[in-house]
Formats: sequence, structure tokens, C-alpha cells
Amino acid sequence: MGYKNNQTGYRDGLLESRAVIKRANYALIPHDGLVKNVVPGFENCEVTILASQKLGASFVDYIISMKSGGKNVQGFGAEGVETFVYVVDGKLKISDGTESHELETGGYAYLPAGVLMHLENNQEEATEIFLYKKRYEPLEGHGAHKVVGNINDLVPTEYEGMKDVLLWDLLPTDIGFDMNFHILSFEPGASHGYIETHVQEHGAYILSGQGMYNLDNDWMPVEKGDYIFMGAYVPQAAYAVGRGEPLRYVYSKDCNRDPKI
Repeated sequence: MGYKNNQTGYRDGLLESRAVIKRANYALIPHDGLVKNVVPGFENCEVTILASQKLGASFVDYIISMKSGGKNVQGFGAEGVETFVYVVDGKLKISDGTESHELETGGYAYLPAGVLMHLENNQEEATEIFLYKKRYEPLEGHGAHKVVGNINDLVPTEYEGMKDVLLWDLLPTDIGFDMNFHILSFEPGASHGYIETHVQEHGAYILSGQGMYNLDNDWMPVEKGDYIFMGAYVPQAAYAVGRGEPLRYVYSKDCNRDPKI
């Protein structure tokens, strides 16, 4: 399912890109043009930082290709920081320091704040993962807990009553969680019912398909392997195009907290 851009050297045609960056508002980062970063702790991994505070996000998103032997043994995360990983394609072993879990394509894991996530490619071929971290907002009397699962074991719901738009909730809706992860899937021709405007931020990685996305009333084409950042209150909506394959993406959403003043 993952998109692996292995093209090197000169491209055909002039220097051009579909990338659009509107800091603190929205961004579209296409798969062609991703740059690899050196991040301490990651070994034999091609790491791209997709969203961060420098873009205006309150979280950090990464897309990582873990090569043979790829791993992070020092632990991903920090005190007060919660983490989440989704396996786009391949096999991954994760550990919270006391218990290990083996994930395959569609698998995911959430670790609460302060619990380091240890990651290891669990196959000879490359494994592609979508990785996330955010500083947790505590709520007195409530807390979050470890979650491990796979989308293939979940039953989707019809998004706002539309049979051709399906939604998977990857994390509990318990108020102890200050964020959630979802997968949204549009059959070709399907769309949001209206243009949404809300306080929540999103970071979305497109898993399959093609479509058009409205970001702040600018329509732009998107496809498998693209990343979209949506800041607070940016108008947003999508519709799927193409044949056969749905437009499907995994995305984060902050929730369950009253805005600070």
C-alpha cells in the first residue's frame, strides 16, 4: 500500500511541484520531492519530517521507510509526549519497554505520554510507517492508556450517514485521550457532505486513490503518498476521483479539551 519514491537524478521536464505551503494555515506536500532527514535514534531509516511547529502544527508527523535492520532502540518520544505509529506497508515490531507487539500493514499502536516507543523493522524488505508525536494535555481525573490494533479488525461506520464514505476510529473516544486517529475512505465520486470549518488540526497521509481537496477554498489534486496539514479553522473538504480505488487517508485530530485562554 505504501508509496516509495526511488527516483533519483534529473526528472523529465522543468523544475515544478504540486507543493503548497501556507504556514499555520494548510500545506500540501506531494510524495515527489520529499527530503530525507537525519534524526537521532533512527538507524537504517529514511526519515522525512512532514509537519512540525515550524509549519504551525502542534504535533510532529513523519513518514519513514525502515530499511533492512531499520530501528529505533533509544526510544521515540519523551516525558509528557504521546506517540502513535501506523504501518503503511510492511511488518513492524514495537515495544513499550516491557511488552512487545508485532504489527503488519494496517496495524497501529498508541503509547501514552512518557512511555518511549521502540521500533524495529520486522522483515528483510523495507517497512513504511507514519509516525506522530504530540505533547499530552492532562485532564484531572482522567488518563490515556496503550492501544494496539489493526484496521482490518475494526468495523467502519458510515461517515455522517453517507454509505460511500467510511470512517474507522483507531483510538477510544474516552475523554482521557486528547487526540484521536481515524481513517476516512471515499469511493470514487464520493465527497464530504459540506465544507468543514473547525478548531481541530489535522495531519493526513493519503494511503490510496486520487481526489481533489479544498483547503481554504483552494481546490488542488491529491493522490496516494501525499501529505496534508490542516490548521485550525481552515475550510476543508474532499471528493474522490479515478476508477476502482478509494481515496483513503489516515489522519490525526486533537479533541476532548477546552481551548486555553
